[in-house]
Amino acid sequence: MRMKIYHVCVVLLTLSLLTPAVYAQDAQADELLGWWLFDSEKDEMGNWDDITLHGAELKGGQLIVETTKWAHALEYTGPEIEEKTLMSWISLDSLNTDQNGSAITLDKVTIDQFNGIIYSERLANRWMNGSSHFRRTEDFPDGVEEKKEGEMVFLAITYEDDGGNYKVTGYRNGESLGSYTKGVLKTWPEGDAEILWGKRHTGAGINGPGFLNAHIEESRIYGVPLTQEEIRSLEIGTLSVEPQGKLAIQWAKLKTE
Repeated sequence: MRMKIYHVCVVLLTLSLLTPAVYAQDAQADELLGWWLFDSEKDEMGNWDDITLHGAELKGGQLIVETTKWAHALEYTGPEIEEKTLMSWISLDSLNTDQNGSAITLDKVTIDQFNGIIYSERLANRWMNGSSHFRRTEDFPDGVEEKKEGEMVFLAITYEDDGGNYKVTGYRNGESLGSYTKGVLKTWPEGDAEILWGKRHTGAGINGPGFLNAHIEESRIYGVPLTQEEIRSLEIGTLSVEPQGKLAIQWAKLKTE
């Protein structure tokens, strides 16, 4: 009898230790608007059309972008986007400061209106929030210079309503790059939004500036600005959600190698 009680106590203690980690992975899971694991062209949430590859390649569960080779996902069918969080896990294949490309961009299809995690456009080897004509762009006060090719880094930028303007905060591996407030709130409605990787943004059709040489492991977009604690809780490749946004006890998507 004592042995049985002991075993039950051990199981309960183990579950109590694991539960915070499980729930941490669920940070704002119901606000996840797009989730790309790059083992296929699919958005795991079902809000975006399949990725179209313009020379970029899906290989080994990664999206590989290069000079003139990029990708995007069109035909957005989710809720209107205003506040948001953009994020990607990415390793640079080149530190070339002439790249000025994107780890992930949210762009409007019909007009020049975008935000994105952009490399080295204003300050060499640093990530920034890109936007149309810099209307929502300042340099992060605590920006970090990338110095190593092939190193996987976790990048996130949050866009929060601050009195009708955007408060923009950057994160690298969970550490804050600082914040600023600039630019009035904008919307990206159903049917007029696209996600890009490699190019900074597009204009009419598929033309647009910027390129990047990188391996992108995973990307997400949330419809809310995540907190630093929530961002730090996220792990690559795992969320307690099913495709199409249905909650589950614990669901992990394992990449195919």
